[in-house]
Amino acid sequence: MSTLSNPSLKSVNWFGVVLFSLMFWFSASLLMDFVVMPGLFVTGMMSQPDFGSAGYSLFWVFNRLELVCGALILTGLLVTHQARTDHTVMDSGIRSRWAIELGIGLLAIVLTMTYVLTPAMGALGVSLNAFETATILPAGMNQLHLLYFGLEALKLLGCGLLLKLYFHDLQVSGEA
Repeated sequence: MSTLSNPSLKSVNWFGVVLFSLMFWFSASLLMDFVVMPGLFVTGMMSQPDFGSAGYSLFWVFNRLELVCGALILTGLLVTHQARTDHTVMDSGIRSRWAIELGIGLLAIVLTMTYVLTPAMGALGVSLNAFETATILPAGMNQLHLLYFGLEALKLLGCGLLLKLYFHDLQVSGEA
């Protein structure tokens, strides 16, 4: 019990946790969206019989990493917002109400992508005929891809806005 109340223990630097999680998530999403997925599309992945299960496996792992990043970011935003003193006035920045709302929105987007869209796309892409050599793209897959990439664009925009708020705080603290 004395370990929990020991004042010599260092507290977590939540600004650093938020920045690291945000940068990792943003860069991993850009890598996935602009390198991995176009590479798989160009090589003909979508014409293979097992593209549904391969895509689901890839996004299963990536979406869980996104959930961890989103949860860390929202937790860090809530902690930093709670830790501010009542006498400080923030015109914007990572401690603002907008940052928390962006964090909640980002987590909601990732939850939707993880538990709604990815399983639906995986189910549409499952090959039920093991002897079929080539498959055609199911009719509903294009709409799901558009919805997924629309949410992905919103996620990247939200991450960019949070980074802008974060660097606004660094500029303000650097001027003071």
